[in-house]
Amino acid sequence: MQSHVTSGKVILGVNHEMRDYATGRKKDLDLVIARPNGGVPAGGPSLKSLATQYRINLTPQEQTLLAGLPDIPVAPVGATLVALEAKATMTAHVKSLPRLYDELNSSHLCVHGSSVQALAIAYVQVNHSATFVSPIINSKDMARGLPPEITKHKQPADTQRVLDKVAEIPRRSNSKGTGFDAIGVTVLDLVNDGSPVRLVNSPPAPQQGDNFHYGSMIVRMANEYDATFAHI
Repeated sequence: MQSHVTSGKVILGVNHEMRDYATGRKKDLDLVIARPNGGVPAGGPSLKSLATQYRINLTPQEQTLLAGLPDIPVAPVGATLVALEAKATMTAHVKSLPRLYDELNSSHLCVHGSSVQALAIAYVQVNHSATFVSPIINSKDMARGLPPEITKHKQPADTQRVLDKVAEIPRRSNSKGTGFDAIGVTVLDLVNDGSPVRLVNSPPAPQQGDNFHYGSMIVRMANEYDATFAHI
């Protein structure tokens, strides 16, 4: 007989399908923090096992940080508390803007259509490199061993266009509003040719204290969680 831990724990859901209660619309959210739907099997997947499951290479320092965190089980989702939607714009920045906006906008609508108290969080990665090796454009040539076709970006204008579009996405400051409860943006220098990926900290990347800075997203999410779910 499989043992279970208490059903009162908070759990994680990965690629969780949420349904808007009012409209029936469905949306897959990348990561949710939730109350479990019943008991949680002991020895199942958890936060710390996700790095291995998804083949995420961590440095020794990152492994130490992960080991020091509370281990949250991954289990069937009951009531969602926090829902995170992550999107990336690596190339064709301007062409991607309508889809980026629509997919993010539909996410917070679905989350709050499911539960007005749930926190909807958006995380966006933007590529700031001047060039990019697209795996889609080069799929046939790379298979044949031919030199890749290099896509050129107009930087910093392309990155700024994405940041401006993200700024148009609705945000809310209380549970009666419409929009995301927090949005974070990370700017990367990613050529996708095997060279190292570099985190861009200088402008146009959001600066420390800006609303869209990654640190600001984490702080706001934690503060709103404490204020909304202090009873858990």
